[in-house]
Amino acid sequence: MAFHYPNGKPFETQAQSKLTPTTNYGSRGMTLEEEINLSNQYYLDADIAVVHKKPTPIQIVKVDYPKRSQAVIKEAYFRTPSTTDYNGVYRGFYLDFEAKETKNKTSFPLKNFHAHQIKHMQQCLKQDGICFVVMRFVTLKRLFVYPASDLIAIWHAATVDDGRKSIPLTTIEHDGFELTPQLQPLIPYLTGVDWLIQTKRGKNHE
Repeated sequence: MAFHYPNGKPFETQAQSKLTPTTNYGSRGMTLEEEINLSNQYYLDADIAVVHKKPTPIQIVKVDYPKRSQAVIKEAYFRTPSTTDYNGVYRGFYLDFEAKETKNKTSFPLKNFHAHQIKHMQQCLKQDGICFVVMRFVTLKRLFVYPASDLIAIWHAATVDDGRKSIPLTTIEHDGFELTPQLQPLIPYLTGVDWLIQTKRGKNHE
């Protein structure tokens, strides 16, 4: 089945792309998205949080009917650009976040993000939501929760003031929260969310 962006450009999944093969992380062979999905299921089953991956609206343009009772989608287009990957609620807070990974060892490229995603994060922050990125450095086997507010500031510096086009690992280490993968959940990103909530409350009392 072929998917396309609104501009007609073919969409290539991680499994389809020769440039971005499925990541073998922690000898599990799962993608970051798969691990977060399993973590979300754990949080849901344990009544800790309700977080889901956002569905992406598509426009179906070609369908085959190999059998009368069966329809197979052969080609489709994304109707609108997606926002972020996940949203939900935890401890009374609205969560909205993106999941990204890189093979770079010293910085996280801003090209992994899109303008409409940055705008969406800004809008969520204005409504007092908890917004962030789960970042994975694949080669280094390191994971971080990185605040959307810091990402937005760096994005604007890069696009408006022609600043650097990546976030140094040292900056992420300083301004983000490093996660330690475990068995249950695989990616305990809510520990990073707890840190964000505490940081947010601290700023509100300054």
